[in-house]
Amino acid sequence: MTHQAHAYHMVDPSPWPLTGAIAAMLMTSGLAVWFHFNNILLMNMGLIILILTSFQWWRDIVREGTFQGHHTSIVQKGLRYGMVLFITSEVFFFLGFFWAFYHSSLAPTPELGGCWPPNGINPLNPFEVPLLNTAVLLASGVTVTWAHHSIMEGSRKEAIQALALTIALGLYFTALQAMEYYEAPFTISDSVYGTTFFVATGFHGLHVIIGSSFLIICILRQIMFHFTSDHHFGFEAAAWYWHFVDVVWLFLYVSIYWWGS
Repeated sequence: MTHQAHAYHMVDPSPWPLTGAIAAMLMTSGLAVWFHFNNILLMNMGLIILILTSFQWWRDIVREGTFQGHHTSIVQKGLRYGMVLFITSEVFFFLGFFWAFYHSSLAPTPELGGCWPPNGINPLNPFEVPLLNTAVLLASGVTVTWAHHSIMEGSRKEAIQALALTIALGLYFTALQAMEYYEAPFTISDSVYGTTFFVATGFHGLHVIIGSSFLIICILRQIMFHFTSDHHFGFEAAAWYWHFVDVVWLFLYVSIYWWGS
């Protein structure tokens, strides 16, 4: 940092936003091709480019923050604001799904039989797998907080153990949800109930997978001594994201699984 007279990070030109945009375009186009023509080539190309882009972009940011010293206190403050705004945008993203659900369920139309759940829909029992999933995610919120406190106190071994537990719980949640989808007695095309159920819980499941990936990177960084007790924003961002995923699930469970059934 001796070559500059300020504490801000002037980011070097990077190809990853462009390759990320190309990957997103190929994946969305590929999904449409898969749905209509049963061909997954384009989607797989987009997925491969996305994985390569994510890996290299993450590598560059880790290098800038950990080894080059670019993440000063002022830069970290900006990153915190950015993460808060990102999570706020995610809140509004899910708000749209809840709006659709309550709009349809509070005043069911005659096409739905004037009742909720609609005629012909056999909803899932909220006190079986959904309740177990709730317990799993709440437990993961406890373990990620344990990891955070361990990092702040310099307890490296405890932080690794807590992160490993959190990741295991996240993967367990994903496996349970996959099993639930496989055994569900209705599909995404079964009226607005099936659509709102699978879109809302499916996007939440995607967020759990993304959060688990985020935490896997964090445990690898913790193993490689990247985090210190006062310089670990990469982990803090992952923890904030994970708590957000927890809270969204609580609203989903109460609204769609319990009240909606």
